[in-house]
Amino acid sequence: MTAGGFDFAHSEQAAKSRQDKATALARYIWDRGIDGGELLGLSDAARRKLARAADIHPPSTMETWTITAELLDTKNAWAAANPDHPSATPQHTDEKIMWVKPPIKPW
Repeated sequence: MTAGGFDFAHSEQAAKSRQDKATALARYIWDRGIDGGELLGLSDAARRKLARAADIHPPSTMETWTITAELLDTKNAWAAANPDHPSATPQHTDEKIMWVKPPIKPW
């Protein structure tokens, strides 16, 4: 709480700001072929770097990242149901490896 008893972090304006930031992050991240589980599996440092790559100030709470992951999963479900739609295919999947490393195959 702040002076005067107003708690910005739990206000409608803060919720809208979190949603707007999560939406912008999800657009950038989805276009790289990263899903919600992969996003949440990244380290905090990697998520901050990913946000900066999207020209977005990194979220200060996990809540925004969780909303972003939910949006990614929603978009993936929509894309699977609408495969012929032009917006159903990420355009920069070649950049995914910069963020999500594939598992190393044993010899």
